[in-house]
Amino acid sequence: MIVVSDTSPINYLLLIDQIELLPRLFGQLVIPDAVRDEMLVPDAPPVLQAWIADPPNWLTVQTVSKIDETLNALDPGEQAAITLAQIISADLLIIDERLGRRTATERGIPIIGMLGILDEAASQELIDLSDAIARLQTTNFRISRRIIQSLLGEQS
Repeated sequence: MIVVSDTSPINYLLLIDQIELLPRLFGQLVIPDAVRDEMLVPDAPPVLQAWIADPPNWLTVQTVSKIDETLNALDPGEQAAITLAQIISADLLIIDERLGRRTATERGIPIIGMLGILDEAASQELIDLSDAIARLQTTNFRISRRIIQSLLGEQS
């Protein structure tokens, strides 16, 4: 399975100490060089900077030399992640931002976000979903109460 990721899902999985869900659910993960660069900016969370400075062996960074010009409404990491997913015919793109998700879906790229990862991990009994969501809520991740109730209701 070829899985490409944008920056924010990796960031939030690190912040809630669940980064190992990625290799457990997907095996290998590919990020574009622009996503790696976003992780290294001075105002990126220190945990993210430290993680990408010594990346795990299940992560591959791939150079994207030409960005799809029709993606200029998105930030550079999203542009590169969607472009890379198209170039390598990814089976899945991990992305959270609404416009990026919609754009990827319109291009036929299957997507999953942070909550989808947590839900899948819970369904495989890898995590306690209510605990993971509680930890996620201590970050600046935005999630509606309705979505939380829906997810937790499915797990009951």
